[in-house]
Amino acid sequence: MNEELIKRATLHDVASLSGVSYQTVSRVINQHPHVAPRTRQKVLQAISQLDYRPNQAAKVLATGRSDMLQLIMYDMRYGDPLPPMLGAARERGYTLLISEINPLAAKEEIHKALQDVANRMIDGLIVFTPYQFIPYEEMREVCRDIPFVFVDTDPGFKAPSVIFDQRHGVALAVEHLIGLGHRQIAEVHGPPLHSDARIRHESFLTALAAHGLEPGPIERGEFVISSGYNATQHLLASDKPFSAIFVGNDRMALGALRALREHGLRVPEDVSIVGYDDMAEAAYFMPPLTTVRQNLSTLAQQSIAYLVSMIQDRTMPIQQRVLYPELIVRASTGPLTA
Repeated sequence: MNEELIKRATLHDVASLSGVSYQTVSRVINQHPHVAPRTRQKVLQAISQLDYRPNQAAKVLATGRSDMLQLIMYDMRYGDPLPPMLGAARERGYTLLISEINPLAAKEEIHKALQDVANRMIDGLIVFTPYQFIPYEEMREVCRDIPFVFVDTDPGFKAPSVIFDQRHGVALAVEHLIGLGHRQIAEVHGPPLHSDARIRHESFLTALAAHGLEPGPIERGEFVISSGYNATQHLLASDKPFSAIFVGNDRMALGALRALREHGLRVPEDVSIVGYDDMAEAAYFMPPLTTVRQNLSTLAQQSIAYLVSMIQDRTMPIQQRVLYPELIVRASTGPLTA
């Protein structure tokens, strides 16, 4: 094959064809604002004609930046922060690379993922950690000069992180139900290995105890619709009365609504339900679901903004940024009736 046909176009080739300096081509590629529109158009036409593709390694060597971030996340079934993360990175001029880890093999897969991080030309790393399998010291060693931020980890974790205050969110839900007159409150919680599920369950018990109340019947779910349905069936089969249910996420709450309806119970006239997360569909449940809203767009913006700040200023102090959920009251909760 003719070597001329397979030779990759260079920045100097683009400069020659468009009749400008290679510095001007570089400014156009890096979207520098101080380029005349006519010149920018000539360079873009040359890039298209030559099918020029910037060499990423050369860019890193020249600027010290790749404009790429890495996201390691565990099991996207339980709420998907990916779309807002992608958007937040794109708004700041970064490409987001994604690695998803199976929580059933997390301890093995995290080692490989961290080695991949070390071998890639990335500017920063975000680790979405609802499961506590992150070997923090290993991560610090592997990442070395790569800034990183944990998302959705435990409160008080001594590392750069952004979290929702789950305790505050649960307290809002429990106090809402108590304010409506409910004193026998059941719970369907998520899997204990999941940090959010564990914290929400512990916070539920703490919030009731603060009001001098014993919990109603408690069942475990798996943060999916079917487990909410099955767990609520078990609640109904127990001999413990309840007039309200706190459910660990909205998907399980949807299953709970189905189980109550099949049992001939009305929501909220017979049983009130509060979910958690405020997933997009929660407002369209029958009835619309009262729930605790965690704004994933805010989480994404804060996480990416913190990471970019660390990239730009390596002396930035370590902190845990805490976001506060809010209670969204809809028709699935109502006052206790005699």
